[in-house]
Amino acid sequence: SGQGGHAYLREWLWWAGLLCMGVGEAANFAAYAFAPATLVTPLGALSVLVSAVLSSIFLNEQLNVHGKIGCILSILGSTVMVIHAPQEEEVSSLESMAEKLKDPGFIVFAVCVLVSSLLLIFVAGPRYGQSNVLVYVLVCSAIGSLSVSCVKGLGIALKELFSGKPVLKEPLGWVLLVCLVICISIQINYLNKALDIFNTSVVTPIYYVLFTTAVMMCSAILFKEWQHMVLDNIIGSISGFLTIVSGIFLLHAFRDMPFTPNLLPLFL
Repeated sequence: SGQGGHAYLREWLWWAGLLCMGVGEAANFAAYAFAPATLVTPLGALSVLVSAVLSSIFLNEQLNVHGKIGCILSILGSTVMVIHAPQEEEVSSLESMAEKLKDPGFIVFAVCVLVSSLLLIFVAGPRYGQSNVLVYVLVCSAIGSLSVSCVKGLGIALKELFSGKPVLKEPLGWVLLVCLVICISIQINYLNKALDIFNTSVVTPIYYVLFTTAVMMCSAILFKEWQHMVLDNIIGSISGFLTIVSGIFLLHAFRDMPFTPNLLPLFL
């Protein structure tokens, strides 16, 4: 994948992993339909936490002191973000979603994302993609912010469909579906490239931080989630997010460091 190939498509294990991720993303899809994206996306840190615990149990990977502290920080940060979560501006129909998408601020944001992604893919990728982890991860994160917006719109369309409205005749729903397929394809392709070239313990925390930051910016611009928040909720949300980032960093950056509680008196 790092050299531009797609041989992993012939591996059944890759497809099994992709299927499992698809099931998880289906649940994520439902969450985006009923809750603010700024709340749902940071809670994805819990999947990193669960992965670390399960790998310690089933794959015999050692979870050192840094990893355990990182798990605790991730839980605390997620709790703080839930408490101070923004209440997004009400978007209950495809018509109101269409009005949001026509907002000049979101149009400027989307154009900037697309232009920067094209520059990263065609200019920075061939030169620095093999040596700098940020190139491909930035592509995934930027495009991912647009895919979350598509998921939010499709969730609204599904709610209207189940309520008996003729949503299938609305062109916006189909446009969002096509855009979502394109965005997810780009994300999968370049995330595989990044994971093939660089260590997973490096890619995972960087991708989580950049992706979550991009989604929070996109949601703030598109749904005006932060517009009516009081100062303490803003500070609480940012503090919770930074706490999660610190936990993810500790969990992955020192993953291979043989640090145990027995060494603590030596450092003290």
